[in-house]
Amino acid sequence: MTRLSVNINKVALIRNSRGANLPNLKQFALDCEEFGAEGITVHPRPDQRHIRYDDIPVLKECVQTEFNIEGYPSPEFMELVLNNAPHQCTLVPDPPGVLTSNEGWKVKENHGLLEEIIGQLHEKNIRVSLFLDAVPDRVNEAKKVGADRIELYTGEYAHQYEKNREEAIKPHFDTSIAARDLKIGLNAGHDLNLDNLYFYKNNVSQLLEVSIGHALVSDALYYGIQNSIQMYLHQLRK
Repeated sequence: MTRLSVNINKVALIRNSRGANLPNLKQFALDCEEFGAEGITVHPRPDQRHIRYDDIPVLKECVQTEFNIEGYPSPEFMELVLNNAPHQCTLVPDPPGVLTSNEGWKVKENHGLLEEIIGQLHEKNIRVSLFLDAVPDRVNEAKKVGADRIELYTGEYAHQYEKNREEAIKPHFDTSIAARDLKIGLNAGHDLNLDNLYFYKNNVSQLLEVSIGHALVSDALYYGIQNSIQMYLHQLRK
């Protein structure tokens, strides 16, 4: 069964726009869990334009499902993660100032860095997922540096979905088979939505978790957050 982790970055962005605590991020995370979310994801960035560093201990204390912190492993990020020990840390190759994550790790070129970082996270019993493009050979590279899971970048899949869904899904299917054969867990995220999620989930092998934020929060403007979470769960369960 594929788990749904709700990324609440956009909720923090709305809160920060007025300088107050509305919406209340802690309560929103708790409500997401109450409405069926099976995890909460956050991606603190250096400029703290949405999730702030001081949000992390608050969420760590209250999240009862799975807490996933994603981001680039800068010294500041690593201190934050190691001090708060989420269930999972998703390492993303974002340079400072980037608008959104739009590519996966070049693992071979960053072997030494990733191996060291993953070792530090494992010492705290934190599961590690590496953000990867859908390239089968990269799975073995991720395995070699010690990653427990990979998270496939699905932005290109979402972009190509309306043009040719079979062509769009093929590299993800092939990469999921490589992950299955190497016994490394598979997550996915970026631009998954109510239109393309069902096809994705049903055409990759052993998908453990999807992380969805922007589309789900956007849908919540029309349907409400409780209904939106249930709609996404329906796509994963049907």
